[in-house]
Amino acid sequence: MYRDALIDGLWRRNVASVQLLGLCPLLAVSYNVRNALGLSIASSFVLIGSSLTISSVRKFIPDNVRLPCFVLVIATLTTVATMYMQAFAYDLYVQVALFVQIIVTNCMILGHIESIASKKTVSESLFSAIGTALGFSAALLVLGTIRQYLELAIPLAAHPAGAFLVVGLALATLNTVSEQITKKIPALRKT
Repeated sequence: MYRDALIDGLWRRNVASVQLLGLCPLLAVSYNVRNALGLSIASSFVLIGSSLTISSVRKFIPDNVRLPCFVLVIATLTTVATMYMQAFAYDLYVQVALFVQIIVTNCMILGHIESIASKKTVSESLFSAIGTALGFSAALLVLGTIRQYLELAIPLAAHPAGAFLVVGLALATLNTVSEQITKKIPALRKT
């Protein structure tokens, strides 16, 4: 069960490459590995922390205030992540500040909280959040690496228009490779 949750987050239902959620920060911040790593750590902290919190108190949250409670928890953890980044990685914070601050509205996190954390046990929510965080982080880091090195030959890769082109080509390549891999490894097939 926990293995499936990790594989889902990393591969079968990856929020960035399969569900196409959280693309705004993915495209905007990932022009180098350093920024991608900073945003992935902040997003992972907020996603895992909010999943644990919501799944722990889910039975006490009335249905009519569910969404505001989710946003309040996410906003609190986003503020903590922002303050830590300002205190310990200010140069990085200056580069990615806007996108760290709007983690609150990231549909990847809200979607995970709504579909998993508010309905499952703490342990199920934790492993699903870890898988989702790893999948989003992998997408950020791979895209950041590709764009950083591709910029040396094609300067457009570091600009917003280049981000769309690189992501499009990367997703096409990933879908082709994924199809070949899932034929050979049954555990990775979508259920």
